[in-house]
Amino acid sequence: MTPADPKRWRRDFPLLSVRAHGQPLVYLDNAATTQKPRTVIDTVSRFYKTGNANVHRGSHALSAQATAAFEQARSTVAHWLGIEDSATLIWTRGTTEAINLVAHSWGAQHLRKGDLILLMQSAHHANIVPWQMLAASREVRIEAIPLQADGDIDHEAYHRLLEQRPVLVALGQVSNALGTIYPITDLCREAKAAGATVLVDGAQALPHFDIDLNTLGCDFYAFSGHKVFGPTGIGALWGRRELLESMPPWQGGGEMIEHVSFDATTYAGLPFKFEAGTPNIAGAIGLSAAIHYLNAQDRVAMDAHEQSLLDHALDCCSQIPGFRPIPSGARRVSLVSFELEGHHQQDVAHWLDQQGIAVRAGHHCAMPLMQSLGLPGTLRASFAFYNTHQEAEHLALALEQLVQSQKTTLPVADLEQSNYQNAIKGVYSATDWTSRYQALMRLGQATPPLPPALKQDCYLLPGCESRVWLITELDANGLLNCRADADARILRALLGLLLSQVNGLTPEQLLSTDLEGKLSQLDIQRHLSPSRGNGLRSIIRSLQAFAHKLDH
Repeated sequence: MTPADPKRWRRDFPLLSVRAHGQPLVYLDNAATTQKPRTVIDTVSRFYKTGNANVHRGSHALSAQATAAFEQARSTVAHWLGIEDSATLIWTRGTTEAINLVAHSWGAQHLRKGDLILLMQSAHHANIVPWQMLAASREVRIEAIPLQADGDIDHEAYHRLLEQRPVLVALGQVSNALGTIYPITDLCREAKAAGATVLVDGAQALPHFDIDLNTLGCDFYAFSGHKVFGPTGIGALWGRRELLESMPPWQGGGEMIEHVSFDATTYAGLPFKFEAGTPNIAGAIGLSAAIHYLNAQDRVAMDAHEQSLLDHALDCCSQIPGFRPIPSGARRVSLVSFELEGHHQQDVAHWLDQQGIAVRAGHHCAMPLMQSLGLPGTLRASFAFYNTHQEAEHLALALEQLVQSQKTTLPVADLEQSNYQNAIKGVYSATDWTSRYQALMRLGQATPPLPPALKQDCYLLPGCESRVWLITELDANGLLNCRADADARILRALLGLLLSQVNGLTPEQLLSTDLEGKLSQLDIQRHLSPSRGNGLRSIIRSLQAFAHKLDH
């Protein structure tokens, strides 16, 4: 096995040399999307510069050239997956579209009232919601395959569910939220023995190891190009030929037809009957370049390096008070999902971002899993072969600094109104984002919390990534006297800023106040995630709606 050389691999990825908040970027969000090697970027650019034309049916040389490259890309990806019949590889926008294709075409044709679908407790929403939509229209039952306490699949429960003769079993090869590698060959074999059709979501597996669909034993396999160092907006569905041929098209238009008249339409054969319209030509060619790049590497060495990164990160972080990794089974890819006791995951992610470290926080599109774990979400650091041991150490150091920084802040029990007002002044007097962020965290701690008795569901505000309670009231003089709280410190600070602008106003005065404009002066919105920014706007809208109701 060739010794791992992450420095050499890193040189192939231009984005890894950029800086974030003035510091070297530490990119640990690879489970969301991977970075792209220069060869992929150059291939996509070269296509648009020298070979751009629509594919198939064109009568000129440039179209023939584009068609050849496009279909060669299909053959390259098919061969990589062990597919001998490349016509059974259907281009999609990614895993989500691939699963929707199967649900709307195969599912609508084969599932009947009372049939059973098995899904995994840890499934990504893309392998849940399409089946729920189908089940609602077909009166189909859905059961979840539970996990054991250690994160592995509960085989006894799986076998009991298989005894109910499910029509479809939709599996994930690797959990995007936990990193667990499931024994997919065994699970497929057992499902097939029970008479089920089996679909596998392979989005999180292929970035880490090669597979051979000849040995996997599933009927459908879906994946996304952007997870395997290729472009976004491209992915594929593989299906057994006999199944694909029996399935009706799920989208109509150009390219997927042989003949159209107002009397009837005949459809094209595989793969084209599932590829309506102009495809993502550059994306497919770019994905082929990504596969060529991976084929030129020692993937065994890459996997070994990734596992050493995971082990090193866990060793370093295990020394941090309050660090708790989420159980992830006996085998997993280089991903750690964790909590930091006493810290909301969004606050931690924001802190790490200020240190140049990109991680993911939240439910990771696996809300049923988080509900089963009793968690609102987790932090997720996901490594690729181009990450280094030093970056794992940098993650641990930043978490340690966050824990230590909270020990030096004023205890909540000692806070008085003057401290709260001083904390607000500190936010407005900060001259740069780093100092303003620190001031916001102090304000989040200084903002008086709601009593537990008031943290009721009736006060929970929809549209926020974190849990937010908002109580809208007037005092005896008819002035706004609102109270609020949140489970994330940064959002509690933003609530404190808003209420400092709102409380004491009449409803009419609030309606004439530009709250978003006042916050924009602090340059806060630019540093919030889209979901966090939407939550802040939801809070503002709720305050305005309350004032509008009273004013009228």
